[in-house]
Amino acid sequence: MIEPMTSDIFQRGQILNNTYEIEGILGRGGTGEVYRARNQIVGRVVAIKALNAQFSGKSDYMELMKREEEMRSIISDSVVRYSECSRTDEGHVFLVMDYIDGPSLNDLMLSRRMDVKELTIIAHRVAEGLVVTHDNNIVHRDLSPDNIILRDGNPESAVIIDFGIAKDTATGARTVVGNEFAGKYEYAAPEQLDGHAEARSDIYSLGALLLAAYRGEIPFPGSTPGEIVRRKQGPLDSAGVPEPLKGLIDWMAAPDINDRPSDAKELLKRIDQNLKPVGRTDQSKASKPPRKKGARRLVISLIALAGIAFGVFYSGVLDKYLQDPLQEAAPYRLSAGFDPSGANTLSANAPDTITAALLLDAYRATTGLDPNDPVITLATGMPSPDWPRHMQEILPKLKPLQRWQIEVSDTNVTITGLVSDVAARETVSAALSDWAVNAGYDLFTNLAAGPEVLLAADIQPALDSLTTCGPLQQAAGATAQYGLTDPIVVTGNVMSAADNESISQLLSPVIGDRILQFDTAPLNAEICKIRDVLPVVPTRNISIWLGNGETGTPNLSGIFTVGQNPIVEVQVPADIVDGSLWVMIIDTDSEVYHILPNINSSQHSLVDLGTVEGGVRRIRVLHSVAAFRTDQSLRAFLISEEDFGKSEVVAILSTEPLFDTRRPGTESVSSVAQALGDALENKRGKIIGVATRIIDARR
Repeated sequence: MIEPMTSDIFQRGQILNNTYEIEGILGRGGTGEVYRARNQIVGRVVAIKALNAQFSGKSDYMELMKREEEMRSIISDSVVRYSECSRTDEGHVFLVMDYIDGPSLNDLMLSRRMDVKELTIIAHRVAEGLVVTHDNNIVHRDLSPDNIILRDGNPESAVIIDFGIAKDTATGARTVVGNEFAGKYEYAAPEQLDGHAEARSDIYSLGALLLAAYRGEIPFPGSTPGEIVRRKQGPLDSAGVPEPLKGLIDWMAAPDINDRPSDAKELLKRIDQNLKPVGRTDQSKASKPPRKKGARRLVISLIALAGIAFGVFYSGVLDKYLQDPLQEAAPYRLSAGFDPSGANTLSANAPDTITAALLLDAYRATTGLDPNDPVITLATGMPSPDWPRHMQEILPKLKPLQRWQIEVSDTNVTITGLVSDVAARETVSAALSDWAVNAGYDLFTNLAAGPEVLLAADIQPALDSLTTCGPLQQAAGATAQYGLTDPIVVTGNVMSAADNESISQLLSPVIGDRILQFDTAPLNAEICKIRDVLPVVPTRNISIWLGNGETGTPNLSGIFTVGQNPIVEVQVPADIVDGSLWVMIIDTDSEVYHILPNINSSQHSLVDLGTVEGGVRRIRVLHSVAAFRTDQSLRAFLISEEDFGKSEVVAILSTEPLFDTRRPGTESVSSVAQALGDALENKRGKIIGVATRIIDARR
């Protein structure tokens, strides 16, 4: 578990729904947090995944949670088991699932080198899980090392977790997050970049993560969208990976989907073959010669003589005549670590006491500290006469690292650590590489770029400078603190997808190795003009509901096609009783339609609008065509060939009327943006809530 924060959704000791007692927080992400909890009724330890309050009221995120909870019907030792989905009195939606005690594959691969056999065993377990999920028409879409947990650290007990963006591939099933990309670029299959994901996409991801685990580093997918696409078109670089793992990875991660295993079952068969031991004939018994009685007497005599010799030696009589020779160390080792907030360690082999003292001095010069209980063992077996000098040279090169660990085994060197930023890592890596080449050592480094803790406040100014379509925010909130492995999710709207690339370039030197993710939607320039002047205020659970006029059913995606009749409701919690509501639509023809109030109707007071049902005030602002034919004062429209594109419904609730005079029925976007900006400037602190919703008209 990690250190709690006051901004966490739940606190230790808190009891959810009279059942689950929070024991601590396991991790934080862009949209939610994961906790360890105990069922007070049965005593079972569980994991709880909670959605941040700002997303708990959004239908698309709610659908993701529902989709994940539907995994509860899948029962497999290789797949995490879900048990329920619930909501607290404060409105936080959470999932309850099995608690898997153990490290993630990501943690393990970054801490040590993994061998072929254990990776093959992990591949077998994951493939077993994919067989079950794929048979249930579920594609994971985000298979990566951090979504595979090794129960008790055991490869034979690997478990797939986090089906948060899983896709239902059953005929007619709807993908909640649409056809956009979902997953991590580092491990995603090429077809996922085009929004297409199927069972063989998960197989590709499994191959990519096995390669990453073998190499012990997160793969670099590319720094620009174009570079990412180009890299995905070619095969993964599996050079140096021993067989049979190399062949398995090449097959699974083939760029062409038709060159991969046809399904997880075919993959499982091949992994079974790779794990099958090679048969051999045991001739140990036949090769043993018969024991003779004379030999038995000789052994007994030798034992007796050895006992006498031991007694003489132990008595100390021969001490002045004997000097113990140094034992041989194979391999010859050095292990050292530095952590300002933890243990500082040094253990090594040395050929003599002088060299031992020099190694200790090199550690002190590098860290400024004495190691805790150093252990230096005198031994023979150095791989070269220059080995002590090489160790004294490499330790000072670690001084720029904020914390580090070095493991040397003969001429193999593994260094892990943390540097302040990406630029510092490049400098240190270059120095270490030069040393390894000149000294003739095989070097493996895994240096994380910090800072170790990054404040949301350090990122926000850069985001504010790059807004093109209203405010850009961080999903974790303005007071969030990001650990080294926490993703940074940028939310909001942009004028074009290229804006995300500008944000990435500006933030890269600041965020270190953290993954930057975008939950942004490109909107047209006219909508962005209005977005630029909208205030940043809490929604107060005010929302906009979309439906189909022909059936009255909800339209969760907001996508409508030619001939369809969108209907729109503004929904306000019933406990908000005072206020003035203003609703407009920014259309694809660069005009704004004032829906409420408008030139024909002056109604805007909340108490006079809509009907209250189930604790929610529902205010219909766009009606069905059938209702319009009955009452021509109502507003209704059909999607036509001229309407393609994105329109936006905007609802603003304020403590007093937004405008001093009634607006015309239609108005230009520029005119409304100017008037809205002036009105909001004069009414700061009087805005109760703002809600927006896109209507996406397509062919």
